[in-house]
Amino acid sequence: MNIYDFTMKDAQGNDTALSDYRGKVLLIVNTATRCGLTPQYEELQELYGRYAAQGLEILDFPCNQFREQAPESSSEIAQVCQMKFGTQFKIFDKIDVNGPNTAPLYAYLKAQKPEDKGNLSFKDLLIKLASLGEKREGSDIKWNFTKFLVNRNGEVVERFAPSVKPSEIEDDIQILL
Repeated sequence: MNIYDFTMKDAQGNDTALSDYRGKVLLIVNTATRCGLTPQYEELQELYGRYAAQGLEILDFPCNQFREQAPESSSEIAQVCQMKFGTQFKIFDKIDVNGPNTAPLYAYLKAQKPEDKGNLSFKDLLIKLASLGEKREGSDIKWNFTKFLVNRNGEVVERFAPSVKPSEIEDDIQILL
């Protein structure tokens, strides 16, 4: 099994085969529109604008599992992101990234890279405090804006903590491009 074996619904409910992204560098992110990290959308769009022509694709998977910070419908999330942040990358249907209803794609991603890269920052500490009482296990996604970087062969090469800004992984993206 690899990343190209998955088919996911986009924000409009249409099937999207991830095999359509074969040969691209992928940045896969679970997002939320009402999170303190939501401004990362700006940097995600900047990266996309700079590197899409070279083969970067950003795949945005909204998730409402972290303090219900993505309450809108998937199509509403896509509209908000396009209007507020000018996003041009693909926004998918809302999914679960942890628990019994974890999307198979995220089960796969977490199995490939079970731990976040990035130093424990003050933001990470706040995220841990905010999630107290919410059971997290092993490779579980800790919060919104966890990022998985996938090379052109479909291999998951890194997983970045939510507090790692998209601009901080630009060098990693350039190397894969």
